[in-house]
Amino acid sequence: MKFVDTPAYRHDVPESLGVLLINLGTPDSTSVPDVRRYLAEFLSDPRVVEMSRALWLPLLHGVILRTRPARSARAYESVWTEDGSPLLAISRRQRDGVAERLSARLGGPVKVALGMRYGNPSVASALAELRAANARRILVFPLYPQYSATTTGSAFDAVTAELRRWRWLPELRFINQYHDDPAYIDALVASIRAHWAEHGEPERLLFSFHGIPKDYFDKGDPYHCLCRKTARLVIESLGLAEDRWGMSFQSRLGSSEWLQPYTETTLKQWGASGVKSVHVLSPGFSADCLETIEEIDEENREYFLEAGGEHYGYIPCLNDAPAHLDLLTELILRHCAGWPGLDAPTEDAEALAERQARARALGAEH
Repeated sequence: MKFVDTPAYRHDVPESLGVLLINLGTPDSTSVPDVRRYLAEFLSDPRVVEMSRALWLPLLHGVILRTRPARSARAYESVWTEDGSPLLAISRRQRDGVAERLSARLGGPVKVALGMRYGNPSVASALAELRAANARRILVFPLYPQYSATTTGSAFDAVTAELRRWRWLPELRFINQYHDDPAYIDALVASIRAHWAEHGEPERLLFSFHGIPKDYFDKGDPYHCLCRKTARLVIESLGLAEDRWGMSFQSRLGSSEWLQPYTETTLKQWGASGVKSVHVLSPGFSADCLETIEEIDEENREYFLEAGGEHYGYIPCLNDAPAHLDLLTELILRHCAGWPGLDAPTEDAEALAERQARARALGAEH
């Protein structure tokens, strides 16, 4: 193996803290070749599809990648913006907002880089940015609130695969999840209340999380349990009755059973049973993307309305809202605590309580 060298290292250049934000990824464009390239990388990941490579890869390259990319390209065209992929544009704003906050809180230099697990900018290129900034301590932060081997676990694989090539390894820490962090729950609650203040409260609130095969859960993936805890904590904070909310899973692939109930089935059943208004949010996504914009806000809206529903609202992801950037920053500082050279403590209890109260008040005002 040829290692990545650092031949021009200078001892008089100060070390910096490196933060690597990771999200799932996006094609470079809506062209069929770019979408095919992206899907090939995504669906070749053994964390995503655990089927035998000898069985799966011929099916992937012989059938799926010959038919699915054109359909997916049309879906991406429907959500693409002047800034390109919504996921990438929002993730860049998240990176910049977190970097600004960390610089204000820390006494030493800090570099925040963005990497996508699939597509560009790659995890390898983001790590190269941190190496160039002389980041000798790196915190890896996959932006998935609920851990799953298919997402957070895969991000870990990408980071360690790249670091295996480095001659001089940095100190490394890794955030696995933040599904029950009070600031995350408060930010979700504030976003729901703000939406309700503008659009009114619906009969039902639906939490729609990205699905995984049920077989993965049976083998020990904790994702389902973490999603349920997130929803429960939000509902407790809202004080919502049991008959006014539900939880479901979206985005299935293939014919095997995935986590249930399925989102489209739930919305069809609610519409057919006389439920007239619903609001849907996807708290497993830190940024709006194809799955939330095209699938939840558009496709599932049609399912509910065609089944008899009358009013359908989508509550956007936390995206680059100030409360979200604040909580991401606080999580980073908390997980970096104790590293030499970091002379800015995390918020004390009083300051944290004050900031969370402001977030709740903001949600109530809007």
